[in-house]
Amino acid sequence: MSKTLGFIGSGNVSGTLARLAVAAGLDVVLSNSRGPETLAGLVAELGPRARAATPVEAAEAGDLVVVSIPLSAYEKIPAQSLAGKIVIDTLNYYPERDGRIAELDANELTSSELVQRHLAGSRVVKAASNIVVSQLFSLARPSGAPDRSAMPIAGDDAAAKAQVVELLDLLGYDAVDLGTLADSWRSEPGTPVYCKPYYGEVPKDVSLDKTMEWIFQAPGVPVPADRVRELTATVDRPAGGSFSIADWR
Repeated sequence: MSKTLGFIGSGNVSGTLARLAVAAGLDVVLSNSRGPETLAGLVAELGPRARAATPVEAAEAGDLVVVSIPLSAYEKIPAQSLAGKIVIDTLNYYPERDGRIAELDANELTSSELVQRHLAGSRVVKAASNIVVSQLFSLARPSGAPDRSAMPIAGDDAAAKAQVVELLDLLGYDAVDLGTLADSWRSEPGTPVYCKPYYGEVPKDVSLDKTMEWIFQAPGVPVPADRVRELTATVDRPAGGSFSIADWR
């Protein structure tokens, strides 16, 4: 794969995916809502394969474009600039951060369907949305490695999903296809495959207020494709936005 990966939003998830992409030999174009100059440090760290731009410029430059912003800001994603593009949706719905979204609370849509509705001219693929950034980086392995992990993906376009599978393979992960965007709830917050399998069991002597600190320092536990299939095959759909800190334990 000889492609440029665009990023709309350059927080922890995007920064980690950009590091993996540059290590794999891809070019990256980073953007955020605060302006390219605020990304100078990250670009310097990533080296000559990285540059900063506006969200519109990143959308236009990317062969594939990763969107990683708070879900509450999804309507600010530049739909016109992403027309015809494959968009990798890493967004999750957290009501305490995003505010209440009635269609998601009622399970009338998945968050990815909401994004796809806004990006009507794009092909949205849900991916890299169910793993903590520390494990996203530490668990990446070369293709064929015995301790390689897998991520679930979902999308309505088979060709778009195939390209995302190829990208994930390059970044260090296998992929498990959950089906359409309507099926993407199987990897949303509150489901068995969301984050916990990758960081493992939190020790009993870690207090609740130290849980997140422990998780973000944990090296991670490999989660192979068969385990992802098992965790996503027979699962009840959680109520929209029902995820809480206790679910991390």
